[in-house]
Amino acid sequence: MTAIRADAELVASCGLYCGACRSYLSGRCRGCHENARATWCKVRSCCIEQHVTTCAECAAFDDPRRCGKFNNVVARLFGLLFRSDRAACIAQIKRLGLGGHAAAMAEARRQSIRR
Repeated sequence: MTAIRADAELVASCGLYCGACRSYLSGRCRGCHENARATWCKVRSCCIEQHVTTCAECAAFDDPRRCGKFNNVVARLFGLLFRSDRAACIAQIKRLGLGGHAAAMAEARRQSIRR
């Protein structure tokens, strides 16, 4: 398995850090931005349409929890099951920038900030 390294390119559109994901580290996934088959992801599709890297740059919603694409039933269920707080990740990106978020997540060896 590959070592976890800080790389801003590995921050997913929703704020998760692909660089700490087991699938990415084992070579089974290339990360959110490189995964052209991830058309099912409404957050990724929205970010591509809006020409932004992550929801942190969204002009329509200051809080991603108000967005139906970001905060849908499936996302809430996964957040509950995996104790993941993607909204906290987006807030951290706004505070630290993509590079700072990537560094913090790589240091914590986590894909997401825990609830």
